[in-house]
Amino acid sequence: MKVTAPKPCIMPYMLARLLAATLLVCGIPAQAQDYFAGKTIDILVGSDPAGGYDTYARVLGRHIPRYIPGTPVIAVKNQPGAGSARTAGIIARIAPKDGTNIGAIFPGVVVGPLLDNKTKWQFDPSQFVYLGSADSGTRVCLTSATSKIKSFDDARANKTILGASAQGGSTRDYAYVLNHTAGSRFEVVSGYKGSADILLAVERGEVDGMCGFDFASLKSQRSSWITEKKVNIILQTAIDGEAELDRMGVPLVWKYVKDERDKRAIELIVSQQIFGRPFILPPGSTPEAVKILRDAFMAALADKDLLADAVKSRIDIQPSNGDKVQALVQKLYKLPQETLDRAQRIIQP
Repeated sequence: MKVTAPKPCIMPYMLARLLAATLLVCGIPAQAQDYFAGKTIDILVGSDPAGGYDTYARVLGRHIPRYIPGTPVIAVKNQPGAGSARTAGIIARIAPKDGTNIGAIFPGVVVGPLLDNKTKWQFDPSQFVYLGSADSGTRVCLTSATSKIKSFDDARANKTILGASAQGGSTRDYAYVLNHTAGSRFEVVSGYKGSADILLAVERGEVDGMCGFDFASLKSQRSSWITEKKVNIILQTAIDGEAELDRMGVPLVWKYVKDERDKRAIELIVSQQIFGRPFILPPGSTPEAVKILRDAFMAALADKDLLADAVKSRIDIQPSNGDKVQALVQKLYKLPQETLDRAQRIIQP
């Protein structure tokens, strides 16, 4: 009778190999599995509730936990003030560097120190760690359908009253840029808390309209204004035109800007739209936390459930990864002084 020797037990070895292979494929080191376990990550939003930036943060907050090892709790908290500079200051000076505080700030704050050398900034945007941007898009000038200003040519010929936020906010700065370079005659009423308040002012007839407003935010916050023709979109400001706006016949800013120095300065200002919805971590954040959150950020923004949520919330998702945003910000902070000086002049009253 043939006797078969017993085979050695290989299950522990095979399980170990399987686990190692799984971790390798997923790109998550074993020690990262528990990094955020039991923790809460606060997303600090530099605007009031119900605005576009708040909407992006809350949509992201609902879906990103699935992609963060340890499945932390996400808490979205509004910290408005100074065109989101308050939030940027908290992230720069107070927030822990372990990934438990993320800032959702205006892109104007990222380029702010380049455009304003009179303000004592409490942070250096080139030192932030960028998770990425949830969207890159086009900003527009708009007026109410009841306004006599129906086109940008009208705005060049007549005084137009625009609502705006504080210095450093695009709704203020873009209006002055266009006055100085494109011949508009905008009269800016600043001091509104954010876009939601400016839109209400437009509805009430307090102002004719607003500039420097994200087209994606218009579609998310007042989509009926477009479909029911309650608004005139009179100009788009971007490096390249938005296809939907092009089809609507909305002119691009470059039609009205002829001076080459002005063109270079405007390119600097509107380049911030490439990182239209930036999310940041404190300078010097733990590399392990940075990698985990950058990977989770991009994975969440590709998630079908998040994209369906975005459609429901009427926001556009055109993400840029952290490396791309980081490199662009570094490039902006190395521009020649001549371009910076011109950009600084054209955003002033």
